[in-house]
Amino acid sequence: MPSSLPNLKAVIFDFGGVLCHFPPPSQTEALATAAGASHEEFLRAFWGNRIPYDAGHLTALSYWEKIASQLGKAYTEDQVGEFLRHDIGFWSNFDTVMLDWVDAVRAAGFRTGLLSNLPSDLGEHLRALPGFLGRFDHVTYSYEIGSVKPQAEIYRYSLDGLKVAPDEALFLDDRPENTAAAEALGIHTILWTTRQDSAQHLPRELPPLAA
Repeated sequence: MPSSLPNLKAVIFDFGGVLCHFPPPSQTEALATAAGASHEEFLRAFWGNRIPYDAGHLTALSYWEKIASQLGKAYTEDQVGEFLRHDIGFWSNFDTVMLDWVDAVRAAGFRTGLLSNLPSDLGEHLRALPGFLGRFDHVTYSYEIGSVKPQAEIYRYSLDGLKVAPDEALFLDDRPENTAAAEALGIHTILWTTRQDSAQHLPRELPPLAA
């Protein structure tokens, strides 16, 4: 039985893992090969340096310099440009059912927000995609405000942009530390696993989501 949130005014969506599928191993393996590293050591360096990149504290070049140092490599600017194209490609496999549902949620009278940890190169790519961000009333990108999930500041920024109180918002995210941080601020949350499973936990005030 779905729950009820009669005071709900806004739904806030994470990007990767909610609106966009994670890259399959074939994609990350291709980038690891291009970077001259094993898949395992590449992923360790790629994700281990990601938070300051997402927070806007590193440029793409400095991010890849840190990865290169960790891997014992040196990359040219042309190589970094190639790596960026791979990275953007990682996050281009959208869940079109979810995007259609965002439109339905907004059409039903709820405000819609996008709240994501991501770096400037990916953020600017998404801003340039025709129509992609037009379905959101407010967009919160970590690199633009220097704060990342699960830091409280980034959630408050999203709530302020949507002009809603914490208990008037529902946040969907695939990482438990991110939903826990939102809950600590009084925001309703659903830990997003699969669309099929998570759809069962949506409040009945929202339009149905196809499984």
